[in-house]
This record gives sequence, structure tokens and C-alpha cells, in this order.
Amino acid sequence: MSSKTKATIRGKAAVIGVGLSPVGQVPGKSPLWLAADAAKKALADAGIGKDQVDGVLAGHAFAAPFHRFSVAFSEYFGIQPTFSNTLQVSGATAATMFNIAAAAVAGGLAETVLVLGGDSLLTGLTPDLALRSMTESRDQQYEMPFGIPVSNTFAMTAHRHMKDYGTTPEQLAQVAVIQREHALRTPGAQMTKPITVDDVLNSGLVTSPYHKLDCSLISDGGAAFLITSAERAKSLGIKKPVYILGGGECYTHEHIFLMPSVTTTGAVQSSKKAYEMAGYGPKDMDVAGVYDCFTGTVIMVLEDLGFCPKGEGGRFVEDRQMTYGGTIPCNTHGGLLSYAHPGIPGALLHFWEVIRQLRGECGDRQVADANLGLVHNLGAGFATAATTILGTEAAL
Repeated sequence: MSSKTKATIRGKAAVIGVGLSPVGQVPGKSPLWLAADAAKKALADAGIGKDQVDGVLAGHAFAAPFHRFSVAFSEYFGIQPTFSNTLQVSGATAATMFNIAAAAVAGGLAETVLVLGGDSLLTGLTPDLALRSMTESRDQQYEMPFGIPVSNTFAMTAHRHMKDYGTTPEQLAQVAVIQREHALRTPGAQMTKPITVDDVLNSGLVTSPYHKLDCSLISDGGAAFLITSAERAKSLGIKKPVYILGGGECYTHEHIFLMPSVTTTGAVQSSKKAYEMAGYGPKDMDVAGVYDCFTGTVIMVLEDLGFCPKGEGGRFVEDRQMTYGGTIPCNTHGGLLSYAHPGIPGALLHFWEVIRQLRGECGDRQVADANLGLVHNLGAGFATAATTILGTEAAL
């Protein structure tokens, strides 16, 4: 039985509405407000009322005390869903929410699912508290006593990649330069000043080999998406539904010292499953959103997603294969490095960009004839990995 006919989520659910709150520095707004603002915009985009939402999936917020953020949001927003959950697999949470929302719709657990997140890492927490909120979720017995917060785990993988494959600091820096170029085309981006490779290398060392501009931002922001069945999308007369064609996840470890390979991530397995479900491969993708907490992360994951051979990610980026005119335009909004990174909602911003690219709504940064897009999220020192493949009606 082919991947296009067996029982999967392929093509059974569609994104019918997207919404984005202000991002960057948004003072005086709580995580709930940011999520609600995005949700209102998603509903307006879809042309439906909140009374038609019967499912909510949310990521947690570091700057809010709610363990059940999806429930707190529903109360705040004035809805009573019959399907709800707050997910937490770190940076991979966004893609898991999309995959689960599609499964819930296909399985009859909900008719219209609101996928959302909101957080105020920049103005709702001090920089120290923002970093501590992410660091203290790490193991307190085996790693933290030895000075291995989450940023250091990612730095270790970059060092090993440099040793094994000859990846250079200049190649890492090129990721930041390209994504800043993309952010300059994106209204509302947090960072809008052009940078060079030298700027990155001179921006001050954070944790070797990463300099300040190799590291993602700290931001406020929220994003929301409405997912319903393909049939309902048609009945609503949605002009440009974007279909969920494939999904896959992989969870390889919790502690970095037990990572099976320090230079190969769970993206290999998660993307393999997503590609097989969608019936497409990496060469078919027109645009991608790749989680970019650090520059070296992008290089490793581009390899593991199959966009270039293992060990050639540095040269791939150096040759500008991750931008317009290259193999795969990636993070065309600027990503977490230059657009915004409000914590768990940060990965949702990759979905916002890829979906709008597939809808042809990106103006000066539009990828021509984009019909297939991939979003890959990861987190917790490469412990969690999730991939989602999206497509227009032409890709069904």
C-alpha cells in the first residue's frame, strides 16, 4: 500500500487561519494576551467565530504560572473546548502540536483545533530569569552540577561537528548573516540592522564556539493557527488552505552524554517518517523552516533533513544554498536568530512563515511557485525532534 493511500494524516487536515501578535519587545502584555491576540487574528483570517473552535493545543509559557496553559487560555478567551492539551517537548513542541492536531481532526476528536503559544520572555522576565527558566528544566543531578546548561549542550555538538567535518566559525556565522538578510525583508522583525561574518565573529563569545550573534534572540510574542478537516475547509470556502501532508517525531535521549551521536540528530528519523507519509523527499521541498536556536544547529539539521550530505552543511551554507536561488530557502522570515524567539512559540513562527509562503503572501521575500514546505523543530540539546510537511492543494 502506498504512502498516499494507507491510513495516515496525509491531506486530511488543513490550516485555514494564521495569526501573529506583535513580536520582539512588547511591554505590558502577558503570555495569555499575546496568545489571544494571535488567536483573534487567526479566526479573522479564517472567517469563523471562536464558538466554532472545539479543540485547543498549546505550548507552555515560561513567563506564566499555568501548568495547563491551554485550559487557562480557553478561560481567558471565553471558550470551552472538548479537546485540549498543553504540550512540552521543548523546541519541538510546535511541530508536535501540528501533527497531533491533524491526528485529532482525522480521528474525530475535534472539528477545529486552535494551535497556539504565547510568551513574554523579554519583558515578562529579566534576561537572567529567562535563561534560568530554560536552564533549570535540565537535569539537576547529572548535568547541571558540572556546568552544562542547555546552551553548552548545543555548543558541544558544534565543536564536534567542526572537529569531524572541518566546519569553520565563518560558516557558522554565515547562517546568521543570511537570516539577517531575510529579516530585513520581513516587516516587524526584531533585528533589522545588516551584519557581516566579521560582525558575528566579533560580537563576543558566549559559549565556545558561539558568539552573541550565533545565538537566538530573547523576545515576546504569540502565534496561532486554525486546523480543521480538508472537507470542512472546502465547505467554508477557504481560498488557500494549506494541507498537513506528513509528520514524524523522534526522541533520542534526555541527557546530552547519552546522545547516540553528537553530530547526527533525531531529524534523520523524524523527517524520514514525514517524507514517507507525504510521498515526497527533500529535493521536492520549495521552502523550509529549521529551528535555529544556534547557527551550528541549522548546519547539522540541514544535513540530517537530507538537503545536503552529512558533513557538508558548512559548505552548503557558505555557498548560499539556504537562501533565495539556492537549494532550499530556509527561515525566510529571519528565524529565531533575527526575527524573534519568544520561547516555545518561537518554533510556531517557522510555521507562520512557511504557511504564508505556501499561500503566496510574503511580498518581497516570496519564494516563487512554492507548493511544498517543511518545518523542523528541535529542543533540549537535540533530545527532541519533530518534522511536519505542508503543501498546497497542488501538492495533494
